[in-house]
Amino acid sequence: MIDYELLRVIWWCLVGVLLIGFAVTDGFDLGVGALLTLIGKNDKERRVMINTVGPHWDGNQVWFITAGGAIFAAWPMIYATAFSGFYLALALTLIALWMRPIGFDYRSKLPNPQWRKAWDWALFAGGIIPSLIFGVAFGNLLLGVPFELDTTLKSTYTGSFFGLLTPFALLTGLLSVAILLNHGATWLQMKTDGFIEVRARAVSVVLSLVGVVLFVVGGIWVAYGVDGFVITSTVDTLATSNPLKKDVAVEAGAWMNNYSKYPLMMIAPVLGVVSGLACAFFSKKGNAGMAFVSSALFIAGVILTAGFSMFPFLMPSITMPQASLTVWDATSSHLTLNVMFIVACIFVPIVLSYTAYSFYVMRGRIKNEDLDQSHTIY
Repeated sequence: MIDYELLRVIWWCLVGVLLIGFAVTDGFDLGVGALLTLIGKNDKERRVMINTVGPHWDGNQVWFITAGGAIFAAWPMIYATAFSGFYLALALTLIALWMRPIGFDYRSKLPNPQWRKAWDWALFAGGIIPSLIFGVAFGNLLLGVPFELDTTLKSTYTGSFFGLLTPFALLTGLLSVAILLNHGATWLQMKTDGFIEVRARAVSVVLSLVGVVLFVVGGIWVAYGVDGFVITSTVDTLATSNPLKKDVAVEAGAWMNNYSKYPLMMIAPVLGVVSGLACAFFSKKGNAGMAFVSSALFIAGVILTAGFSMFPFLMPSITMPQASLTVWDATSSHLTLNVMFIVACIFVPIVLSYTAYSFYVMRGRIKNEDLDQSHTIY
């Protein structure tokens, strides 16, 4: 059986990989939906855009489901606390995500322009709302979440939905919107031609640069304007999980401490900035493939930066710092993590394989004439 401390770190890495996988694969679905009314100027162009993601969106959702399942199994206290505290935000996210399959299936059922326009805006909401909420959630993790734990480790959320919408959280929400919409624009560059591709290139240049600016501003804000969390007591990394058996201090700039201890972590923010600039460059030059890869690396760099900054914290508590949930005290049992690791070693490669195969089979650009040559197309 693998060492308990190592397993805890492995699962922190695996959940990070799943979140990046979800953001990279489902991110362009969200981006295309949100860009539908901006880039698509008529019904045929919007149908082309929808059909670029049509073969993939449902498969990409597997990453979301898998990440949620992994968090539930590996970090049950995170799952319980987050779902109770972020209940309304998560409900809005699920409703928005639910709009997408309905919109894809029903939009072309009737030729009525008003009917299709209504579903276009539903797909827009299905792309923009989750993108914003995911970013706001990450911002609140960096700020600290208002929750407390009693002696039985039952969590009580002490905040409100609108309390989550702080200036910093809204900044991270806008960053999330920028990078995911940009990802959708780079996908459209690869999968379309003509006016759609030209507009997608222009949009990607702007969103890439906006994303880099927001990322840099957010980093400066975290360094100088956000209080981080530090464990001030000795932690037994092999002990049974109990978040209350530690002392935590809230200190200005503490989220930057890991970069001093582990300089290699600087790779993440550098990757984010360089990849964002590279995405703008390749979009401008018309190199769609490299623009898409750069966009994916940009997303990975942003998520890794947040994860590296917070480690070992997973969900810090701003109202009861001692109750903050960390990698060392919010995980499942040693046996559970070990069994799950074996399962993950079997099934994650399978998910990666069929995802890669589906993208290979469905490669190529979608053109206007393709819409009239298949009765199964959206």
